[in-house]
Amino acid sequence: MDSHTRELEKKLNWLRAAVLGANDGIVSTAGVVIGMASAGASASNTLLAGVAAVAAGAVSMGGGEYASVSAQRDTELANGRLAKNTSAHPWQAAWSSFFAFSAGAVLPIFAVAGPWQDFRIQVTSLSVVIALSLTGWWAAYVGGSSVLKGILRNVGVSVLTVSLAWGIGRLLGVAVL
Repeated sequence: MDSHTRELEKKLNWLRAAVLGANDGIVSTAGVVIGMASAGASASNTLLAGVAAVAAGAVSMGGGEYASVSAQRDTELANGRLAKNTSAHPWQAAWSSFFAFSAGAVLPIFAVAGPWQDFRIQVTSLSVVIALSLTGWWAAYVGGSSVLKGILRNVGVSVLTVSLAWGIGRLLGVAVL
């Protein structure tokens, strides 16, 4: 394997983990706080649920990346690839995903906790679209691919996810609370 291929694989390893972590941090945290807010939860309970989601999600993403990329590395080694030529770097992927998840989760937490409580769902939803657009742009830019395709893919799938959480909060919030 030549050095260019090795560098590309290394770049793809952390880029994939960072994009996945950031998207999941944005979407899962927004899903939790929008679901709580749409169910009628207080601002403090919504914030508490969001912070708990960030802590659990960041550790889960980092641990999941470490486990999955370790399995990839073990498979490469078991099939004769030399350690110096493996494309999988478990700790790099784990930390990349952990920090990206945490960074992605900051905007929905800030948006739902801001002084605009009467519009917290709308503000959080808008912040999610903006954050996902930026993440899609960044991933496409770093990867050298289509920026428009990266943004549309990021925003489209994720808005569907957050909308589902909003709907569940609206539907079940009245019955549960």
